[in-house]
Amino acid sequence: MEITFQELEMYKDFDELASDVLDLAKEILPDQLLYLSSIRGNRQLILKHSDHETSIPIVENMMLSISDSLCSGVDFDKKQPLIYEDTRQDSRLDHLRAGIEGANIRSYLGIPISLVNGEKFGTLCAVNDEVSRFDDKSINLLQRIVRMFSYYLNLERFAYRDSLTDLYNRRYLTRFYNEYAVEGGAMFFLDLDGFKKVNDVHGHDAGDLVLKKVASKIQLFVNERNDKAFAVRLGGDEFLIHFPDGASEEEMSHDAEQILDSLSTWEEGYQLSTSIGIVTYPPNGKIDLDVLLKNADTALYRAKTAGKNTYKIF
Repeated sequence: MEITFQELEMYKDFDELASDVLDLAKEILPDQLLYLSSIRGNRQLILKHSDHETSIPIVENMMLSISDSLCSGVDFDKKQPLIYEDTRQDSRLDHLRAGIEGANIRSYLGIPISLVNGEKFGTLCAVNDEVSRFDDKSINLLQRIVRMFSYYLNLERFAYRDSLTDLYNRRYLTRFYNEYAVEGGAMFFLDLDGFKKVNDVHGHDAGDLVLKKVASKIQLFVNERNDKAFAVRLGGDEFLIHFPDGASEEEMSHDAEQILDSLSTWEEGYQLSTSIGIVTYPPNGKIDLDVLLKNADTALYRAKTAGKNTYKIF
């Protein structure tokens, strides 16, 4: 699961470290405008940029379509820098010509930033409204800075992820709720039906594989449903999906039916399904998270006693 823009906001000292990265890069390339970006799907977010007098209109929190960005050509698989010392002389950029000219970008250097597991994060870039020359020594130093930055990202990421499924953990849910509860939302509390039998009959290794597949199915649903929704593994075979405020009861029922259908189909022949307890909370509400989870658990219990493989709204 990729690092989301919202997740980055929760990272400890992220702004300070991002500034340090740019300051170090500026020591290496003092004549360049440098910026850090994060790439998610087809979007690129400019996280932070260095001070530099230039005609290039880059601002922090600018969101770009990756298909219109020079960073679209960065090779994350080979972890190689992308270099255009004079964009006007490179025919590879003909499809981006209008945007490049409009942004006054004459030279570009893009260094890919990936996590230790190879997951794409974003880029460290140097741009100028004049032709530039990038030497191997400078590029190598920037790559070393990026590598140290990726180690930091990896540590922060693990603090908010479940080690088995890679979904968010309870710590992330608590931090999110404390900071964003004013926006309101809904929580789907999921508990697997028949999971204990899988462990007892097939062993805990098989059980772990089931939990990973459940997490994958839930994450796929979340990705297709809403980019502001997220999934959490609370522990054991308990999961939670958080949705932003605004869904009607009819929409929540439709979502619940989709999840139930996805988690009741197993090629391995396991007799598995899930039960769901749904709870909502209003914008600007002051309901304690523990109370919400208790209410969701109450709705879940009603779903279990109603025959399982169903949902109930608190």
